[in-house]
Amino acid sequence: VIDGAMDTSVQKYKLVEADYRGALYADHSVDLKGNNDLLVVTRPDVIEEIHNNFLESGADIIETNTFNGTFISQGDYNLDTYEDVFRINKAAAELAKKCTTAWTQNDPSRPRFAAGAIGPTNKTLSVSPSVENPAFRGCTWD
Repeated sequence: VIDGAMDTSVQKYKLVEADYRGALYADHSVDLKGNNDLLVVTRPDVIEEIHNNFLESGADIIETNTFNGTFISQGDYNLDTYEDVFRINKAAAELAKKCTTAWTQNDPSRPRFAAGAIGPTNKTLSVSPSVENPAFRGCTWD
């Protein structure tokens, strides 16, 4: 059994911009509300509670909260640096693993697992966004 919808679960917390910014991004140049992947850094308590709720409900596998933890997706928030993207993905993996390890230790007969998650981006690699130049790509594989 795999966990459920992370973004829907986050919405129930009615978080505000300050929750997404935390101390680390308090002076960031753009709004961060809606960047749910960033919450593993700024509000890990919320994501940990959601993970544990899924595990308590019977999930054997929980996904890291990294659906948009890519350079392309984080570019929407001006967080598309190696440091920021790495920080998000590392924190998400560590948090999911922490939760599954604790649940497995409580009941070794039923191991729990953390699975990495990655979603689509807002850019397509197979079709040009430019009608005038069908060979153009908004991003490359490099």
